[in-house]
Amino acid sequence: MTTKVLFKIVLDPKKPDALSEIEVEVHPEWAPLGAERFLKLIAEKYYDEARIYRVIPNFIAQWGIPANPAEYQKWGENKIKDDICKMSNTKGTMSFATSGPDARGSQVFINYSDDCAQLDDQGFAVFAMVTKGFNVAEKFSPMPKGPDQAAAKEQGNAYFTKNYPQLTYIKSATVM
Repeated sequence: MTTKVLFKIVLDPKKPDALSEIEVEVHPEWAPLGAERFLKLIAEKYYDEARIYRVIPNFIAQWGIPANPAEYQKWGENKIKDDICKMSNTKGTMSFATSGPDARGSQVFINYSDDCAQLDDQGFAVFAMVTKGFNVAEKFSPMPKGPDQAAAKEQGNAYFTKNYPQLTYIKSATVM
């Protein structure tokens, strides 16, 4: 059974009350472990206020380092096993980022292109699909190189606000 998640997005931090929406449909049949972890993170409000810190046009938009660094220790360092890739990483699909086998924690990404299928062979199992608001995702602030992840994990939003105040962020993420 699929579950819908609603992301309320702040595209421009100078206008924090101007919210845009992205709707995602989570498919446990595609990647059961990834879907379960993602929904737990949503229930814990893990992604609320999280910066979208790696945005590479025509490739991906990534987030998953929380506003509060203590939450990263709880979830980001608590890894889950890999799922088998059942769906291809195509435009609008979502997968967990990983640094190797059985190393998925809390960082996820949206694929911007159908040219992301090379990620399938690398074990990036799709667990969800953007069903509404993909045009919002395409407006995320570009950040191709990404931040110093160690500093971001240690400091949370204090790091992002000081060093990258222009970043798009997730105001809230809730199950619909």
